[in-house]
Amino acid sequence: MTLTPTRAVDVRVRRLTTTLYGYSFLEEFVLLYPVYALLFSDAGLSVWQISSLFALWSVTAVVLEVPSGAWADAVSRRLLLVLGPLLTGAGFAVWVLVPSYGAFAVGFVLWGIGGALCSGALEALVYDELERGGAADRYARVLGRARAAGLVAVMAAMGAAGPVLAWGGHAAVGAASVLVCVLTSVTALRFPEHRGAGEGAGRQGWGAVLRAGVREARRDRSVRGAVLLVSVVAAVWGALDEYTPLLVREAGVGDAAVPGVLLVIWGGATAGSLLAGEGERFGTVGLAVLLGGGGVALAVGAVVGSVAGVVLLVAVAFGAFQAATVLAEARLQHRIESAGRATLTSVAGLGTEVVTLTVFAGYAVVASGHGHGAAFAVASVPYVVLAAGLGVAEVRRRFVSGGG
Repeated sequence: MTLTPTRAVDVRVRRLTTTLYGYSFLEEFVLLYPVYALLFSDAGLSVWQISSLFALWSVTAVVLEVPSGAWADAVSRRLLLVLGPLLTGAGFAVWVLVPSYGAFAVGFVLWGIGGALCSGALEALVYDELERGGAADRYARVLGRARAAGLVAVMAAMGAAGPVLAWGGHAAVGAASVLVCVLTSVTALRFPEHRGAGEGAGRQGWGAVLRAGVREARRDRSVRGAVLLVSVVAAVWGALDEYTPLLVREAGVGDAAVPGVLLVIWGGATAGSLLAGEGERFGTVGLAVLLGGGGVALAVGAVVGSVAGVVLLVAVAFGAFQAATVLAEARLQHRIESAGRATLTSVAGLGTEVVTLTVFAGYAVVASGHGHGAAFAVASVPYVVLAAGLGVAEVRRRFVSGGG
């Protein structure tokens, strides 16, 4: 049977998306994620030692974020998606085989390298392949579903980690995590990639690709604005996620019930991912409404004081922010015209890391003096400001285009 051109394109797009959804799920279905702090504590590490490991992880990601994106543009993005999970899995294996501070540090460096290799490369590969199949307009919907698959995997890992830990200890949890990393790498082999030497970065060296990507971000105002938008939208609520258990407990939820409450909040974020594709139809106005509405919901939910208010309104806010993050990332991909797509996506990733560190510092200052509710409320301000800025810019654009 001979496929028509349209049918053949649909088959290629379907293979791409199903591979992406499977990859996204496996990438986050790591049983060590909910319990690795327990592994560190059981090995005798102090709080300061554990904090230093997190700092080492962050520094590794920051240093390698943009260079790894340029490498993805210069070589094969699929290759990096295969290598990244293997490095991460190797780091997890070191943790459980030689549980000590030095081994944990090596593992975090390997994890940081693995994450950096995949960051930017995945989004660039997916967008270019969709564009090649004439389906670039589906990017937000596809990315939203992929993020939803990842969130479902996180919740599934939370549920599975406890029983596996009780059955086989850290060794069993670690072995399962390494296996999942290997499966993620194998899944990446199914990604299609049609990038020859004449299609962009293939004839350039790594350094030339890096310089070209950064130059485009500096020269093109729309690209620069999209990079900054992704950095802020993704970073603030991403940082707040680390503190949601403390906010929930401050509202009066007992420790034993905190995981169940967090599942509700993450259910909101998952719904936001699934609905992101629909939100793209409303353009800049829709994005502004998501950001502004999410900011207001977050502020009210954080200070209302009741458990129901915190749970429901923060879930709504996180759903809005997750959808807005997907739409902002799609906005960036649509604006990139050069072959340095992974490089520019990694520039946005670097910006996200920097803003995240800033939010951590600001949160500590506010929460230490006024509590977690106040810190969450203050963190809503950037979203309201962004919403107002986008709204004003859209009104101005329509006024100019209308000849007014």
